[in-house]
Amino acid sequence: MDRFSWANGLLEINETLVIQQRGVKLYDGDDKAKLDTGVVLLSTHRLIWRDVKNHECCIAMPLSQVIFFEEQAAGIGKSAKIVIHLHAAPANKEPGPYQQSKYSYIKLSFKEHGQIEFYRRLTEEMAQKRWENTPVSQPIHTGSGPQAGRTRAVGIVGIERKIEEKRKETDKNISEAFEDLSKLMVKAKEMVELSRSIANKIKDKQGDITEDETIRFKSYLLSMGIANPVTRETHGSGTHYHMQLAKQLGDMLQAPLEERGGMMALTEVYCLVNRARGMELLSPDDLVNACKMFESLKLPLRLRVFDSGVMVVQLQSHSEEEMIASALDNVSDKGSLTAEEFAKLLGLSVLLSKERLLLAEKMGHLCRDDSVEGLRFYPNLF
Repeated sequence: MDRFSWANGLLEINETLVIQQRGVKLYDGDDKAKLDTGVVLLSTHRLIWRDVKNHECCIAMPLSQVIFFEEQAAGIGKSAKIVIHLHAAPANKEPGPYQQSKYSYIKLSFKEHGQIEFYRRLTEEMAQKRWENTPVSQPIHTGSGPQAGRTRAVGIVGIERKIEEKRKETDKNISEAFEDLSKLMVKAKEMVELSRSIANKIKDKQGDITEDETIRFKSYLLSMGIANPVTRETHGSGTHYHMQLAKQLGDMLQAPLEERGGMMALTEVYCLVNRARGMELLSPDDLVNACKMFESLKLPLRLRVFDSGVMVVQLQSHSEEEMIASALDNVSDKGSLTAEEFAKLLGLSVLLSKERLLLAEKMGHLCRDDSVEGLRFYPNLF
């Protein structure tokens, strides 16, 4: 404990707070120090301890005094501790609570836990040794006793200097952010131009390129995004915006719906559409409002809401009778099916598979067994 000196608890210029922890008791070797429980602060340069009740009681020790440290596990009625082994006190050390000590180590006893994170941060600081690269300003002594060894406030000049450094750092961060954003916008424009070029090739050379090439081009478009997404900036807001959005969704979703058996959950549609739109993301409300206009615009899609509240987008040509017949055939072939098993057979999501089975049950073709093993559907033989 004789390595500690009285301090004011304020950080010096070039010194940064790393971590602090409440409820820490100091030990001089194996003996409890004549100090109450307080807060321990680890900075880039010092280990600081401050009394919670009496803020005038504050001591600090340079990290350069530390030789090595180790953890001491908690026991019955004992808190976890960090044992810090120290160099001998220098001859010119400032006054502190202890003039001399028979121990060459101290202990930090953590009454409110937090020792694991504190030990990790202390390990990092001792490895980096930042106090060697950025020395703090030299202390100016102001008396004796608990106030001895305190550093006089840096004054208005020091405050202005810190404000100026903070402003420069903020300006640098903002400049870098806008530089990255500008690069992203340039890249986005290039991608949009490329997608338009591919779209024009598909439109102009529909008869000259093979079906495989067409599919590959369309997959490129989907991965890069919609070439001209409908936005509020280009089509205003309200009904007109939702109408134009519905028309674009009608063109975009036709092929994915056909590949997925004619039906997709609205959540799946939301993810697919926003992936294709790039940075022009849709809100859930706008997507729902646009999907509600499919039928009024006589588009080949419609929004359907199941009894459970699940919303899906499906093709107008999608036959409900075929969907029920498919569910009945698969359940009859297997004897019984759960929604998960049915999903694997058809390659659909579990949510849509369950809705198909529930619909077939509603129409009287299937019956259920709801047990601790889950919901299982059987052919209705009654």
